[in-house]
Amino acid sequence: MDLVSILIFLAIGAIAGWLAGLIMKGGGFGLLINIILGIVGAVIGGWVFSFFGISGDSLVWQIITAVVGAVILLFVIGLFKKK
Repeated sequence: MDLVSILIFLAIGAIAGWLAGLIMKGGGFGLLINIILGIVGAVIGGWVFSFFGISGDSLVWQIITAVVGAVILLFVIGLFKKK
């Protein structure tokens, strides 16, 4: 991976984490947590979409996949979080 690829990877993670935070709780979590959430969300979203046979390769598709995965992750974390 070159520097540009890494920066795009981190930007997708940050955008996806921020969007998932808006969807699930009404705000972001901070840059670092958004990036981590987006990266983990991309893995989860990729697994879920591949399970259903859905795929795509555009930048928008990558963001959608990461957001869906991050929302799933936040939902599962919310199930175990004490209120």
